[in-house]
Amino acid sequence: MSQTYTNWEMVITDDCSDDDGPAIVESYAARDSRIRLIRLKENGGPGVSRNISIRNAQGQYIAFLDSDDMWMPDKLEKQLALMKKTGCGMVYSSYYTCDENDSVTGLVKCRHRIPYWRIVCDNAVGFLTMMYDVKITGLEFLPEIRKRQDWGLNIKLLKQCRIAYGVKEPLAYYRIRKGSVSRSKIPLIKFNIEIYHQVLGFSKIASIAIFLFVFLPFYFGKKLLNFFETLFFSNTSH
Repeated sequence: MSQTYTNWEMVITDDCSDDDGPAIVESYAARDSRIRLIRLKENGGPGVSRNISIRNAQGQYIAFLDSDDMWMPDKLEKQLALMKKTGCGMVYSSYYTCDENDSVTGLVKCRHRIPYWRIVCDNAVGFLTMMYDVKITGLEFLPEIRKRQDWGLNIKLLKQCRIAYGVKEPLAYYRIRKGSVSRSKIPLIKFNIEIYHQVLGFSKIASIAIFLFVFLPFYFGKKLLNFFETLFFSNTSH
């Protein structure tokens, strides 16, 4: 609601939350017609929830923001400007990581541009920063698996538009909670392999081989680079 670009709609899909979030959303929706709430009767997971929001969206551009993450006020404005400048169908940006107390813990710098082959090797796009143009890519949906469906959508989008561009300036905050999936990557292995199988159509054996000999080298290389960048960020921020 604090975005400098004001021609937006907010479609919120509540995936059976057990707190007072829906009531808070309804109170805002009563005052702002741009906000709509959809409540699910059964928990479907992030892929299902996001796809329901996509199906109910009316705009040309689609972007995602989970309930515990944050955007900078000029996020949409700057990304739309980049889309207009480059004519691309998908954009993203750098972003900060933060903890449960809103303390910044790191900076994830994005690449200037990402071609299709690069996103197949490893997900190099922070999903909370991604935005796509329906007129260029078509209305694409997430694969409805429990995890890594965000990477699956990024692959599908780049397969359509072939290249995406990034805003180097951090435009969002990604929250990492204690004990969250973000801290433990081992359970995600089977879902990484499933992306190669379901989204890209490789056999199970080929999907495992690509994960071992393509995904893992790119993933650890990126993590090593992010470690040194975060270390530099921590030293210069004091």
